[in-house]
Amino acid sequence: MPFANRITDMLGVQYPIVQAPMGWIARAPLASAVSNAGGMGIIETSSGQLDEIKDEIAKMRTLTDKPFGVNIAQAFVRDPGIVDFVVDQGVKFVTTSAGDPTKYCGPLKAAGLTVFHVVPTLKAALKAIEAGVDGLVVEGGEGGGFKNPQPVMTMVLLPLVAERTGVPIIAAGGITCGRTMAAAFALGAEGVQMGTRMVSAAESPVHQNWKQAIIDAEDTDTIFLNQFGKPALRALRTKKTEHLERELTPDYAGPPVMSHMARALDLYFGGDMEASIALSGQVAGRIDSVKPVAEIIAETVREFDETVKAMAKRYG
Repeated sequence: MPFANRITDMLGVQYPIVQAPMGWIARAPLASAVSNAGGMGIIETSSGQLDEIKDEIAKMRTLTDKPFGVNIAQAFVRDPGIVDFVVDQGVKFVTTSAGDPTKYCGPLKAAGLTVFHVVPTLKAALKAIEAGVDGLVVEGGEGGGFKNPQPVMTMVLLPLVAERTGVPIIAAGGITCGRTMAAAFALGAEGVQMGTRMVSAAESPVHQNWKQAIIDAEDTDTIFLNQFGKPALRALRTKKTEHLERELTPDYAGPPVMSHMARALDLYFGGDMEASIALSGQVAGRIDSVKPVAEIIAETVREFDETVKAMAKRYG
């Protein structure tokens, strides 16, 4: 089905489906597959490996002629030259996250880029709008990765932000199919972002063990970690994360939670699921197979169309 809304217009994409900027994962093979399928592929910076990121952006230009974007993860990239770095890469769409939206919004917009900020609360959304962002990625607490210690789920957060703001919204957290996309649109979004669904995609570079763990996951197989500190995390249930769930209490005085990410690459690409923390959202409980990105996006768009038409027929 054809889409025409503020997100497709601003991003220049066929479908308002964005791939989450996951550290080490959101690189050229995955991001280009998303862009080539009509969505918005995003290159990450949360790994902090800016030299490699520059190479990945160069690869993108050999793999796709479609639009793609870059995420600036402020908690992990402290280089004051990051704005110039992004501008020099020639991208037109940037998401900023994990930090103050006022820090980079002005310079990025002055350079002609479209800027969306990732927000986990209404307060954060209002601050981002005051900073001048073009739109918001509204991220519910059921999503994977780094979270607000007081999570608000998409079903509550998304309509709340939509009611109080007028900017275009990309919904994140709990999105994995056309039905969840239709639900997000009903709640006020004009686009969606997928993370865990893309981690499990055929083009995702992570080890098959992680993809299989997502496929095998039940609806209760994620854990919310470090809710008494920052950053909080949502991850797959493993022996390691179950141990951390019990250990990270208000009285915890051990090493910071991020120290447990030191061997992330052994998990991500070596397949040792106990080496680190497998960041994943609750939608892992709904994913039952590895599929190519093009198939994921095509199925999502088709199911969205079928869902909207069925609802209109039943209740219109």
